[in-house]
Amino acid sequence: MRQAITETADASSRTIGFIIWRTQQILAADEETGAVVLPSRATLYRLFEKLAAGTHATGSARTRRSVHARPAGPFGEVPASAPGELMQIDSTPLDVLVRLDDGIAQKVELTAMVDIATRSITAAVLRPTTKAADASALLARSVTPEAMRPGWPEALRMSRSVLPHRRLLSLDERLEHAAARPVIVPETIVCDHGKVFISHNFRASCRYLGINLQPTHKASPFEKGTVETTLGSVATLFAQFTAGYTGSTTDRRGRKLEDGPLWSLPELQNLLDEWITACWQTRPHDALRDPDAPRRAFSPNEKYATLLESCGYIPVPLNGEDYVELLPERWQAINSYGIRIKHRTYDDRELNPLRRQHSGVTEKKGLWEIHYDPYDISRIWVRDRQRNRWITVFWKHLHRVGVPFGEMAWDHAREQVRGGTEEQIADAAAALLKRAYEGPATDKGQPTKRSRRDRRVAARTRATATDRPVHTPPPDTMTASNEETDTELAEVIPLGLFDPLANPWRRP
Repeated sequence: MRQAITETADASSRTIGFIIWRTQQILAADEETGAVVLPSRATLYRLFEKLAAGTHATGSARTRRSVHARPAGPFGEVPASAPGELMQIDSTPLDVLVRLDDGIAQKVELTAMVDIATRSITAAVLRPTTKAADASALLARSVTPEAMRPGWPEALRMSRSVLPHRRLLSLDERLEHAAARPVIVPETIVCDHGKVFISHNFRASCRYLGINLQPTHKASPFEKGTVETTLGSVATLFAQFTAGYTGSTTDRRGRKLEDGPLWSLPELQNLLDEWITACWQTRPHDALRDPDAPRRAFSPNEKYATLLESCGYIPVPLNGEDYVELLPERWQAINSYGIRIKHRTYDDRELNPLRRQHSGVTEKKGLWEIHYDPYDISRIWVRDRQRNRWITVFWKHLHRVGVPFGEMAWDHAREQVRGGTEEQIADAAAALLKRAYEGPATDKGQPTKRSRRDRRVAARTRATATDRPVHTPPPDTMTASNEETDTELAEVIPLGLFDPLANPWRRP
């Protein structure tokens, strides 16, 4: 029966009757035991209750797998005595529906980073689907002060909190209008094996900021239990008080939530940031008790202020080039027509000395390092190692689409125009976003039907494009086309229509 219970670790949940039947099969297959007379059914049930205690053999399959993956020995703990010494990052679906553009109601993902020494949530980002660029942006938000937002009460300012604002302001001028959330520079980050955190982009971002990345063992969520518990606390302390709360499982979900009042993605992000500053950072935590006074539990801000006396504070200001460094990268050649990425052509005059040239990086076979934003395909950045600068290169057909959009909308437009040219795909993407903005059109009183996927792609594209910062390098690294400003409009000279059958040698 112990063997039958062990076999259920990765299997689907079954009843006790199946475990007893499986026990009979194991005994029948063993030739050494011979014929075994089983006790009564009541005795087998009592035996199962004793052997299966704590294994969840007939309970939740998810809990059973988690219990089976735990180590047999006692749990260990890595001590963290300084802010940023050890941090954990994770991503999970948030149990709240948001209202995207065009009326789409959809759940979003929450990606957060927690400091072990102070239990502070240094940064949290909501996205329809978490990408590697979002995890890299989380690093930038952790080392950047959280600015006060319009509508936040004055009590949330850092100057009115327990944090030593006056002393920190003398070291970092960015804290003048900062909210009461500590700025922590990570030294070591613990993550799981999600494709976002083990991606090349996130690893490169950690190397650029001098951060050690420590992935856990596979199927071992207990190795980053702090962030797992913190994300669960966000669900119980914040999500369930928000309009559109769905519950953790389908059997806990209410009815007709899509028809009720829902927050938009930027509004919910603003509420989450305000809740972290006002509630989480000031809430006493059981894991932050003083050994000399065990009855007192510190809040994350109080613990940060205490540790700051012995650890100090070093600001890490980020400029435009640093944000470009945190974006995903790819290596490509610079041809005579420019750079082509997924049927999109990027070109600029600054690329003239680099066309068909070797980049000098022999490990990449002479290809050039290119950084791009998956939420904004209007531009890319090319690293010029000879002049030690970034070259901003814009999309050749950017004039066809007047609003920013990302890879999702472009890939969807490519599926709609199979085998089409770059101009046709750009027009299809522009038409998709235009329809999403104008709403459902009517023809003879009947609304035009659009697929749910069209509406979902357009809504998620606009949700990620409204609150993303523009990653622009400093003015000295911008291209010449950005520096030119015209004060007067030149005279427009119209051109005649081209006639392919006309004689090109005949003078008009």
